[in-house]
Order: sequence, then C-alpha cells, then structure tokens
Amino acid sequence: MLFRVISWIVLGDFLFSATLSYAGQPAMLDNLPAMSKQVLQTERPREIVTYDPGTGAELGRVPLASPEEVVEAVRRAAAAQPAWASLSFKERAGVILKAREIMLGQTEELATLISRETGKPISEAISMEVVPTLDTMHYFATHTAKLLRPQKIDIGQYGLMGRSSRIAYKPMGVVGIISPWNFPLATPADEVVMALMSGNAVVLKPSELTPLTALKIGEIFSRAGLPEGLLEIVTGDGSTGAALIDARVDKIMFTGSVATGKRVAEAAAKHLTPVVLELGGKDPMVVLEDANVDNAARGAVWGAFANSGQACASVERCYVHESIAPQFLARVLAETQTLRQDVGINEDTDIGAMSNERQLRIVEQHVADAVERGAKVVAGGKRTDNLSGFFYPPTVLTNVDHGMTIMRDETFGPVLPVMTFKTEDEAVRLANDSVFGLTASVWTKDIARGQRLAERIEAGTVMVNEVLYTHGIAQTPWGGIKDSGYGRTHGRMGLLELVTPRHIHVNRISGFPDLWWFRYDPAAHKLFRGLATYFTTGSIIRTARLLPQMIRRLFAPRV
Repeated sequence: MLFRVISWIVLGDFLFSATLSYAGQPAMLDNLPAMSKQVLQTERPREIVTYDPGTGAELGRVPLASPEEVVEAVRRAAAAQPAWASLSFKERAGVILKAREIMLGQTEELATLISRETGKPISEAISMEVVPTLDTMHYFATHTAKLLRPQKIDIGQYGLMGRSSRIAYKPMGVVGIISPWNFPLATPADEVVMALMSGNAVVLKPSELTPLTALKIGEIFSRAGLPEGLLEIVTGDGSTGAALIDARVDKIMFTGSVATGKRVAEAAAKHLTPVVLELGGKDPMVVLEDANVDNAARGAVWGAFANSGQACASVERCYVHESIAPQFLARVLAETQTLRQDVGINEDTDIGAMSNERQLRIVEQHVADAVERGAKVVAGGKRTDNLSGFFYPPTVLTNVDHGMTIMRDETFGPVLPVMTFKTEDEAVRLANDSVFGLTASVWTKDIARGQRLAERIEAGTVMVNEVLYTHGIAQTPWGGIKDSGYGRTHGRMGLLELVTPRHIHVNRISGFPDLWWFRYDPAAHKLFRGLATYFTTGSIIRTARLLPQMIRRLFAPRV
C-alpha cells in the first residue's frame, strides 16, 4: 500500500502500543495492515489515517495524542467531575436523553460512518450498534437512580441495640475507556452512558482503526449540552492507551485481546487502578438432538457470520448431536449460500469486509492449519477474489477436532467449525475445554433440560435457544470468566463497577457505651463468653438470657 512507518516510537512504547488497540491477538508493528499504519512524522503534529476496509478509500485523519495531552485530558475530566456528580440523577438523565434524541435523528449518518470505518453492513451497524446504544441510553437514564439507590443492610440483633447500616454508592471519579474496533459505537457509548449516569467523567481512547465514530460520540454529547471536560476523547495508538493508564484515572474499562488485557492489568496494578477486562472468547454452541434444526441452523449462521465473525461472542465452535448432524449441516450450508457479500454501505449486503488485513490473515492461518490437519471445507475457505477490500467469505468446516488451532484460539472471523458429539456429558466436556469463557448457547426444545445443561457450561453468559446478542440487552450483565476476563458491564452489575460503595453505620443510642468497650473484668469475661454462645446464633430468645448481664455492665459504675 501507500503508507509505511517513517519514524519509530521509543522501544518501550512500541512493544506495548503494538497490541493495545486490537480486539484480536497482539501483533508487532511490522505486521500491521497497510490500511491502518500510522503516518508518524518526526515533528508534531503526528496523525493517524483511517480507511474504509471495503474499498481502501481514506476516511479521515486524527491526531495521535501525546502522553502530555492525555494527562491534560484527564486533568480536565477530573476538574469537571465534582460538579457533575453533585447533580441529581434526573438532571444527568436529561443530558443523556437529549443525546439519545440527537443520535436517533442521525441514525443513517451514524450507521454509514460505522459501516465505512469497520466494513460491516449498514443494516448491522443499525441493528447491532445504534439500536442497542439507544436502548441502553434510555434504560440507564430512567433506571440508574433506582439501581443505585442506597441499600439498607439487615444487621440482625445489632438493630435491636439501636444500630443501623446502609450502603451509599458514590462515583469513582474519572473512568478511562479503551475500546475496540469491532463495535466502535456500542461498546464505548454504552460504557460512557453508564459512567456518566453514575456521576463520573470519562476519558475515551478508541481504536486507531475506528476513531471517527468515537469523535462522533463526543460531538453528539456536546450538542446535547454535556458540560465541557466530562467526555474527553483522546485519539491515538497503543501508546495513547498506555498513557491513559499512567495518567492515574480511577477505573479502566478495557475491551481487547488476552495478551493486551494482561498488559493493561499489569500497568494498572502499578497504581492500584481497578480494571474491567473483556478479553474475547471461543464461544461454543451446543445443539441437542431434540433441537429445532432449522432454527438452530439459522442461529448458527448468524452467530458465526454476523459482523464477519468479528464479535467476541461469535459462535466459534459448534457441537451438534450426531443423530441430527447431517440435517443440521445441510440447513447451515443452504443458509450460508444465500448470503450476499459486498461493501457494507449497500443495503442488501449480508456480509461485509473484515475490519483489517491482519485479522483476515489470522483467519486464513487458522483455516489452513485446520485443513492441513484433516478438516474439510464445505463452504468458503479462501479470500474473496472479486472484491478489492479485506473480504473473507462465510466458511464452514467439518471433520474438526480440538487439536486444531481453529478450535483452540480466537479466530475472530467468519468461520463456523462443526463437530459432533454423542452424549450430554461429552458436549459439556467439549464446551468447557477452552481457556475462554465469555458466552455459550444450548439449543433444545426441552427448556428445563437446556437450563440444567447451561448451568454446567463455564461461561459468563449461557443462552438457551439464543445466540450472540445479549450484549445488546442493557439490563443484563456482560462479561466472562477464565481468560475471557473479569468484571462486568451493563445491568446493575455493570453500574456497580463504576461506583464505590460507602458503608454508613449509625448508633442511634449515643448515651451508652458499647458492651465490649473497656474495662475488662471477670463479669465482662463472663458476658463475652455468653455472647459467643448465644448472641452468635442469631436467636433473640437465646440472647435474651444475657440481658441481666448486659444491663449490669451498661450501668456499672466507672472507675
């Protein structure tokens, strides 16, 4: 391509930054796709050029923020945050709902931008990004006050002694969001909304592949009247993300690869900065013998190929009971053959371009490894030749096993490997045989059976007769286990990641000392033994035996 690196970043930054902005696996700078290489000038200003992965056309240029500029953005956010936190939930919600109204009015414009930056079909930009974001904005604007309402704690018999406890939730301060390229609107915007509604300020660092969508988010909130400084957007590469962590924000929300997530956690640990890590998956789909074959096949095709398979919750392993495998595979192939692949801005496109060449090469490597080890390609299997961008066709593989990379590592592309099983126990064993644990699905007409099986599968979310999309449900938590990361976004659990719980304990009987205060004597020793025996059972009746001793101690003369 036309561009190459014409100056080097300092080696330390280079090793870290080469990984920070990718939702897939880390890569050295030499392996970055030509369309996403930074034009790094020897003198400022430095900039990043962003391209349409479907056509190669330049879309725009943004600054590559320096560490000093990141620090200044965090400073502005910290200065603006206290006034915002002092507002009521209703006042904060007014800004969010105004931003929602503006976004709704720009649906087509925003979807077109997302499609051009990512390569995804414009219809998916609406259905998988704009719609969930609008829903999230409405939900948290109208429910955060209730979800973060102070909670009274039942403290048992201590309540009879005039004590009470409650939890109050306070904003953390400044939340740093490092977001990926595969969902450049939905992922950061949802987290921005939750952070703002919780009373925080935000500094957002988007992927260098999709900075224009992030800037559009900032523009929308600015037009909605969000006070200056509360949403700072710092564009750049991985070095910018590293600088954001070093700038001592109060929380980091990171979405990306396992390798980069470990670097983020390590860097944040130096400052004791808490982090939420969403690190991708190798999500299994289990199709039982009593499943609706037609619907399960349609679910598998959409779950594997939507967004060109570039979703951390994509179906990347499909396990089908051997008794229905032929019918299931026939339906999958029939559905796959109807899909239309083209540039994303065409309204009849089903499968768009992949977002970058590097990810496309990973897909090619995984498929080649599988074929070399005995897998059979029954659909797709090689780069699309009749389109000029980063296109890889929907691909279906059979004869796969867990010795193949395609069944072990995150592929992050439009590939559906299908494997059979004989028993439920075997299906569970195969589903759990992974270092990842983000989502999974079970397909069956017996809902009770599906729920029982779902509880045995190791994943943050397990769906029954559903696939992929629960990230779009604002009310439900999102996050994984094992190498898929830790912490949650969305739902009440997601909000609780963005606040600090403050325990408030009150003694309403201020004129009496506590029983366990000084001084100690034989009578006190006897009472304490009684507390150990009776009070700790939680029984008021048994504790009542100690009342005479308690009264004597409370009214005993002081020396």
